[in-house]
Amino acid sequence: MRKLFIASALLLSGGLALPAQAQMELKFGHVGGPGSLFELSANEFAKRANAKLGDKAKVVTFGSSQLGGDKELMQKLKLGTVEFALPSTVMSSEVDAFGMFEMPYLVKNRDHMKKIEAEVIWPTLAPMAEAKGFKILGVWENGFRHITNNARPIVKPEDLKGIKLRVPQGKWRVKMFQIYGSNPSPMALSEVFVALQTGVMDGQENPLTQIYSSKFQEVQKYLSMTGHVYTPAYIVAGARKWASLPADVRSILEATAKETQAYVYEQAEKLEGDLLAKIKAAGVTVNEADKDAFIAASKDVYTEFGQDVKDGAAMVDKAIALGAGL
Repeated sequence: MRKLFIASALLLSGGLALPAQAQMELKFGHVGGPGSLFELSANEFAKRANAKLGDKAKVVTFGSSQLGGDKELMQKLKLGTVEFALPSTVMSSEVDAFGMFEMPYLVKNRDHMKKIEAEVIWPTLAPMAEAKGFKILGVWENGFRHITNNARPIVKPEDLKGIKLRVPQGKWRVKMFQIYGSNPSPMALSEVFVALQTGVMDGQENPLTQIYSSKFQEVQKYLSMTGHVYTPAYIVAGARKWASLPADVRSILEATAKETQAYVYEQAEKLEGDLLAKIKAAGVTVNEADKDAFIAASKDVYTEFGQDVKDGAAMVDKAIALGAGL
């Protein structure tokens, strides 16, 4: 009793320090490999956020699918076991309307994308995502997608006939490549290198930053510059876990997510030129595609999206109109 009394007295007088509260760790998982735009983006966000958060919390990034592939990360966001993820195409598997970004040649450039973000994503798509349990904090980039394969250069859609093509999780990407004549199969990004190396898949389609950082240039002969889809990426939190964070922490994270976009776009533009040269230097044959032929072959996927997705046609029409004059 005497010892307990002394300890209590010391505690009250400040003679014994209470254990410091552990700093809150906020896990940010993504599928990007070393040097990818995803890695650069996530790390820049973490650096900026942590400088502002001080001892309130710390963002810790986990790339290369360490915390799971896109589908697993979306589930973990809902469960609250991961605080942030960087989904792209997979958003269309969670909310049908995000499939508008699967429509071929919809987005002309980043200025066009900014207009779509302001007038379609924030007022329309972001509330849809929140209703499904996801809080979008910012709109970043995955990029303009191109096709690699080991069969032949892809100039027109008919050149894809019979090619086994890996695509990400998103039904509209599957439908698009079926219309073009290939055999598309959804697969996690972490599994693609081995699938290409072993011939399970003939090819895949991705932005240059994902192609190079995933080392696909080591197991692919041809790169065809189709630019068939521009995919945004979204920094996303689970809505329930997000609501449980202190208001000042939420405010810092949301502001930082939005301000990081300028850095993301700057890095994306720089990487496009640098990585194309590196992919060519690795021995990959590069060709330009006939984009007009691909656009002409894409009408059916637009029609189907407009019929299947509530207000899909209206959203697509609005996005197209926002690109006028760009």
